[in-house]
Amino acid sequence: MDRNAIFFAWNRSIPGREQTSSQHFEEFVAYLTGQAQAGAIQGFDVMFLDTHGGDLNGFFIIKADSAKLDALQSTSDWLEHMTRASLHLEGSGAVRGVTGDMVMERMALWNKHMPS
Repeated sequence: MDRNAIFFAWNRSIPGREQTSSQHFEEFVAYLTGQAQAGAIQGFDVMFLDTHGGDLNGFFIIKADSAKLDALQSTSDWLEHMTRASLHLEGSGAVRGVTGDMVMERMALWNKHMPS
């Protein structure tokens, strides 16, 4: 089934690696901006969450059709960014999902298989 988004999230910088996280954040935003300008992705949003005591404090939503996301995640640049993030961020990870109109398609699938 198609997915049209990547959810890349993290908890916080590993203590002592905050400067590395800040620099890498700027580089990752520049990377995604370049990918959007080249048409490799539709675009992206980033969100920092208010302090709330939880273990999710920020995330990116990267949007594109499924084939473009497959291509993005198969590049050495993507792998390098994810590897670097894992070395300076606690709880970092990327997972595929759906957004927009595809949410209703997934809901319909769920409803189809729900017991009566």
